[in-house]
Amino acid sequence: MIGETILHYKIVKKIGEGGMGVVYKAQDTKLDRIVALKFLPKHLTAGETERARFLQEARAASALNHPNVCVVHDIMEHEGYEFIVMEYIDGVTLRKKLQDAPLKLKDAVHYAVQIGDALQAAHDKGIVHRDVKTENIMITSANQVKVMDFGLAKLKGALKLTKPSSTVGTLAYMSPEQIRGEETDNRSDIFSFGVVVYEMLTCK
Repeated sequence: MIGETILHYKIVKKIGEGGMGVVYKAQDTKLDRIVALKFLPKHLTAGETERARFLQEARAASALNHPNVCVVHDIMEHEGYEFIVMEYIDGVTLRKKLQDAPLKLKDAVHYAVQIGDALQAAHDKGIVHRDVKTENIMITSANQVKVMDFGLAKLKGALKLTKPSSTVGTLAYMSPEQIRGEETDNRSDIFSFGVVVYEMLTCK
């Protein structure tokens, strides 16, 4: 897809891939800005559950207007492919920042406050992230936190996309109730947030 133009977005390069989507850096030729496009992987396009979860991510994130949450600009479709147009973030993941050594206390506190603010904004709108981890937290070149990837978010009133007793999230960060496949709420995010803070201070 590199070099192709989809609608008015020119694909520049692939910048990431996860279980729920492939992300590309792109040039918005209409508004002359750099954005990120997240596409559902080709092998998942036939699955209605995955498509519904993909769109749920966009709805959850677009409901949030907060400086520490990645901005969702639009949801679009092209030749049967749905994709999310998101803010392009110039930075690195918190996981990458922790590769060599724990953070200094003042930096850990600085990031923790911003992560907490982002989660509070989500919880105030009934959104549970369900996969808070250092890989889903970006640190911009201006040292600002951006919480990413609401692909596993559980939006109150949305279609329940996980089977009974199934687990959604990343094991090392999961709350006990998530591991047991039980109902989760904002307290599950707080547990995962605590794990992130511990990791920032210890690299463990």
